[in-house]
Amino acid sequence: MRTPDDGGRERRWYEGHSTVSGILRGRVAIVTGAGRGLGREHALELARQGAAVVVNDLGTSGSGEGASAGPAEEVANAIRLAGGIAVANGADVADFAAAQTLVQQAIDTFGSLDILVNNAGFVRDRMLVNTTEAEWEAVLRVHLTGHFAPLRQAAAYWRAQAKAGRLRAARVINTSSGAGLQGSVGQGTYSTAKAGIAALTLVAAEELRPYGVTVNAIAPSARTRMTEGPFAQRMAPPAEGFDAMHPGNVSPVVAWLASVDAADVTGRLIEIEGGRICVEEGWRHGPAKDLGARWDAAAVGGTLRSLLAQATRPEPVYGARG
Repeated sequence: MRTPDDGGRERRWYEGHSTVSGILRGRVAIVTGAGRGLGREHALELARQGAAVVVNDLGTSGSGEGASAGPAEEVANAIRLAGGIAVANGADVADFAAAQTLVQQAIDTFGSLDILVNNAGFVRDRMLVNTTEAEWEAVLRVHLTGHFAPLRQAAAYWRAQAKAGRLRAARVINTSSGAGLQGSVGQGTYSTAKAGIAALTLVAAEELRPYGVTVNAIAPSARTRMTEGPFAQRMAPPAEGFDAMHPGNVSPVVAWLASVDAADVTGRLIEIEGGRICVEEGWRHGPAKDLGARWDAAAVGGTLRSLLAQATRPEPVYGARG
């Protein structure tokens, strides 16, 4: 079987760049929402580790309005000035056709695609009863569809490569959140989208396994435009010492998950805050009782309460009272 590094067009982008080194040398990455915050740090770190990076960002405001090529261009320029390899992209990742052009840009520019970091998103936080239909749809579109569309297009490329005998050591890193795992008061829409991303990660990991693709998700806790409002006090930088909320703390974990070395890790969700890495344990089958027949409604309560008493209690929702 021909390997992904068998010369030709796939290697040309870094030939002549003897300074390119690190755990991602020779690999090609797309990072969405890479103009600011976490995405910017991911793009810089992946480039620092040797990857050629397509820096994607639509350039919207923190709540998703407007568009600008400036943020993506600034990050791509910063990478090049540091001796790395990068191009900018302004595609709307929640648009299927635009997501296809994003994937194709990586292939046309660098000859391949090995890494997809899905990071793009914004928030429109409101309590449930105040959330409008437009706000609901906008947040689900950018987070959930904005993860699915690039993943679907990249997966089609990797499947075609595998069927042609060019199995790639491809990596997908999605971005979920503690809000999607434990819930967050005032963030019902955002929490729903991030929970969907966690479930999508599990399904994609299994479906893409035969093509050499691993799919994992992170739940980062860091200072970004999305956290500067409701969590501003907690996210504030310290006067001195280690800045646990700096978004750059998350990116080395992303870089390792994107590496060839991470081939045995898939379908997992990793929470990262400061210097702390935590493997999240999601929904699992717990205590059960099989009656072997249809239940009588009046008998359900006692049995279900008995099972709940044996089960692990869920962690409190972020922002819950008491």
